[in-house]
Amino acid sequence: MLPLGEPKFRRRPADRPAEIVAAALEVFAERGFQAARLEEVARRAGVSKGALYLYFETKEELFRAVVTETIAPNLHKATHLAAIEAPFEPTVRAIFTLLSQKVAADRRLSGVVKLVIAESRNLPELAAIWHENLIAPAVALASRLIEAGQRQGVVRDGDPRYFAMGLMGPMLLGALWRETFEPIGAEPVTIDRLIAQHVDTCLKGMQP
Repeated sequence: MLPLGEPKFRRRPADRPAEIVAAALEVFAERGFQAARLEEVARRAGVSKGALYLYFETKEELFRAVVTETIAPNLHKATHLAAIEAPFEPTVRAIFTLLSQKVAADRRLSGVVKLVIAESRNLPELAAIWHENLIAPAVALASRLIEAGQRQGVVRDGDPRYFAMGLMGPMLLGALWRETFEPIGAEPVTIDRLIAQHVDTCLKGMQP
């Protein structure tokens, strides 16, 4: 029997870091990095601020966890798809469908994109975390796919990295549009449809 005053339910300590990171994603997306307060993250995660510090000593460390544990895993799924031996075009479509559906479904990701762009000049470490864990691996993955397509003779000559950046561009544009222009009344953009149409156009343009 629990001592008097003990809660009947206790969150398992193993669950706490994931709950803190999920709460931090919401707070960063809503408030931005500078205005985000660890007290609010702790409150939404249902832990004390002291407990939060047991897992994350700084706000920068918490932001890194947000990127590596809630955003980058989608890139890992795409990497797995790319590792499967398959024709170039269906593989590209499958990967960009996976990524675009995630961006379209989770508005918090758009908020984090806007955060990085808005605050990277004053806090370059945020841009470094984002670049290291997401942007550089994503560009490298798409570049490898395009190089494979060139070797197969289904992609015309050209810089694979620039082709990759061209393919990825609408994800950034769609996220910024949703966070910056839709709130002031601009016509909404359906991100997954935008990306699907753009990928179709790019694949046709890259043909030999």
